[in-house]
Amino acid sequence: MPVWMQTAALLCLSNIFMTFAWYGHLKSLNGKPWVIAALISWGIALFEYLIMVPANRIGYTELSVGQLKIMQEVITLAVFIPFSVFYMQQSLRLDYLWAGLCLLGAVYFIFRGG
Repeated sequence: MPVWMQTAALLCLSNIFMTFAWYGHLKSLNGKPWVIAALISWGIALFEYLIMVPANRIGYTELSVGQLKIMQEVITLAVFIPFSVFYMQQSLRLDYLWAGLCLLGAVYFIFRGG
């Protein structure tokens, strides 16, 4: 499997954990004290880091730091939108499309040759 594909797959998995760590508590632990939510989120974030660090180390063998960052941001939005709509039950907004188009521009500029 190509390095960029391994990196993207691991970053997708990492982002699922990250999104739940950052935002999942807003729905599932809303009635609990914030310190409980923080501790649980830190526990979830540990799994994110255990996947994200190897993803970036693998990716850095062929990609620049800038390319890794832009890949991360695109994947973050791709994971966040379904999370927001299906788990958090937020409405799908046209702003997600505009944000995605801006990120596509970032992808073009960071990955173009030269």
